[in-house]
Amino acid sequence: MTDASDDSSQDTFISHLIELRTRLLRAVMAVLGIFVVLFIYPGPSLIYDILAQPMLASLPQGTRMIATGVITPFMVPIKVTLLAAFVLALPVVLYQAWAFVAPGLYRHEQRLALPLIISSTLLFLLGMAFCYFVVFHTVFTFIAHFAPQSITPAPDIEAYVNFVLTMFIAFGVTFEVPIAVILLVKTGMVTVKKLREVRGYVIVGAFVVAAVVTPPDVLSQILLAAPLCLLYEIGILAAAAIEKRKPAPEAEDEADAAKTAVQAGDDPS
Repeated sequence: MTDASDDSSQDTFISHLIELRTRLLRAVMAVLGIFVVLFIYPGPSLIYDILAQPMLASLPQGTRMIATGVITPFMVPIKVTLLAAFVLALPVVLYQAWAFVAPGLYRHEQRLALPLIISSTLLFLLGMAFCYFVVFHTVFTFIAHFAPQSITPAPDIEAYVNFVLTMFIAFGVTFEVPIAVILLVKTGMVTVKKLREVRGYVIVGAFVVAAVVTPPDVLSQILLAAPLCLLYEIGILAAAAIEKRKPAPEAEDEADAAKTAVQAGDDPS
């Protein structure tokens, strides 16, 4: 009886590994497929030029960015194109992750997971868009006007891409704050009242985080900390609306649990 149970557990583990491999391959193929399309059209050079536009617009007339490495002019646009492919394929990647974990979730958890994946994806992309269209233009223009007249800025393209990636991640994660707040309340880890009580600490923490992840200028720090505080308040309002709803009895979860128990009891071994 023990051997049969061990064999069943091993088969289940192997089937999970096969399923994980399948989902990962599909996600990777989606990214690579979009990368190939972007590589053909519009091409890595044009994609990089679009990414560099906020910096180029702030440079003096006739000034360009530079590349100090031997293969940097080739590798940096490829890196940017791969990043763009991953962003465009993000819905497919997240769907594959959801499809892998969905069978192990209760029905009410499945209904919650898909909206969270969609909303978190949209918020992350919104954070990147805010960074590109608002933060970069404001910060680069401020730095260009602040620089002495005796200096001609000539940013290195690799350093610029690393800076852009850091800022994209910082603002993308920042815009996930409402999701994190809602999850904390939804799981019962904290109440809306407690979130309101620690509002002051959150504001201080927002400026500390902004000082760490952004360049050492006050403007970019404010542009990150202010949305973080605003999104925290939005998360509290959304969580309060959810908390007011009386939770319906999880009859489906109980049925699922009973079904699992029956299947376990019907083991012929």
